[in-house]
Amino acid sequence: MFFARKNLFSATDAFPLTDAVLEFDDSSSAASSAVRPGRRALDGLGPRGDWHERKKWWAVGGLISLYALALLGFYALDMVAGEALALLAAMVVVGFVAFWLVLRADVQQKIRLRHLQLAIVSTAIGGMLVVFYLAPVTQILFAPFMFVAVAYGIFTVPRRTLLALTAVVLVAYAAVIGLHHSHQHNAALLRLELLHLLALAVSVPAFIVLMGRVQHLYRSLYRASRKIKNIQEDAQRDTLLGCFNRRYILAALEEQKQLADESGIPLCLAVLDIDHFKRINDELGHLGGDEVLRTFARIAQQGVRGGDLFGRYGGEEFLLIFPATSLLPALNTCERIRAQVETHAWSGLLKGRVTVSIGVTQYVLGESVLEFFSRADTAMYMAKEGGRNQVVVEEPIAKGDSLLSEHSGHAFL
Repeated sequence: MFFARKNLFSATDAFPLTDAVLEFDDSSSAASSAVRPGRRALDGLGPRGDWHERKKWWAVGGLISLYALALLGFYALDMVAGEALALLAAMVVVGFVAFWLVLRADVQQKIRLRHLQLAIVSTAIGGMLVVFYLAPVTQILFAPFMFVAVAYGIFTVPRRTLLALTAVVLVAYAAVIGLHHSHQHNAALLRLELLHLLALAVSVPAFIVLMGRVQHLYRSLYRASRKIKNIQEDAQRDTLLGCFNRRYILAALEEQKQLADESGIPLCLAVLDIDHFKRINDELGHLGGDEVLRTFARIAQQGVRGGDLFGRYGGEEFLLIFPATSLLPALNTCERIRAQVETHAWSGLLKGRVTVSIGVTQYVLGESVLEFFSRADTAMYMAKEGGRNQVVVEEPIAKGDSLLSEHSGHAFL
């Protein structure tokens, strides 16, 4: 249930501010840390992974398009027959469909990225070998685009595997040369193709070996960046509960306040406090109390939306920030969390229910973070005074130079 009480008062007069509240800094220095607006984005969830995969396939398609464009130029100069272009188009379509089916199937979970990229590189080089067999003049394109194909997989596919693939390609290239000579018996063409084979046999392995050092550097940087990211995420998280910690949630509140001032978008804040937590600690002990906190944090985080930010302010008190959200949707989320906490099947030796009191309010443009927070904190204390296990709403309005709070006077069950 939630209540909105009929009364007009200053947000700072109803209840004394605690020392903890006074830690808010209204200067811009509090927002110096870079904060992200979404918990799921930090957790690596959401659409970011899909977009990353799409970019990879766009890169593959772009490289194939470059080869096709060059081949089209050969066709325009009447150096390549139309059959070669048609075969290339057919191979591209079949290749993309085959890889799409693999990625859509459950087999994708068992395939490592390096194996997938090795398959892409091998397929691309194999297709160019087929085109080279049909149109010997395309040997001019084969060498540079083989370097492009190898470079595509150089950061993922192991160096030894790429060297083995190069050896197979050279053998296949030599076989195509033999087929050309057996069909045409052209000594000049044979010498030219053998020179190309010699150039590939010398340059491609050297390229792979030299790029191995770049590959090693890339992997070292990748591992270092992953460690830094993990350290940053750990620094933002409460080690006991897994939600955002006090430092991060306060910096996020300051940043969202500035964003609301600049854009005019709505912003809401809720203060959540577990009722009778001292009794819970007395009944279960501190380890049991910690488990209640962990369970509550999990319930709350499952109840919030993707862009909301939930963090521990201190003890059994939590903050929930609603970016780009008006009061009614924020209220609905708070009521949902309250109901889920109340109806959760709490295990252990608890003699009473676990409930939560919540105060929620909306930001008024131009007010300080301290005023914004204290109004939500006041609403939470009103929920405590009104019997606990409820959501109290503060509906602020700007009147003159003072900030007042207006309540609708209705109780909703």
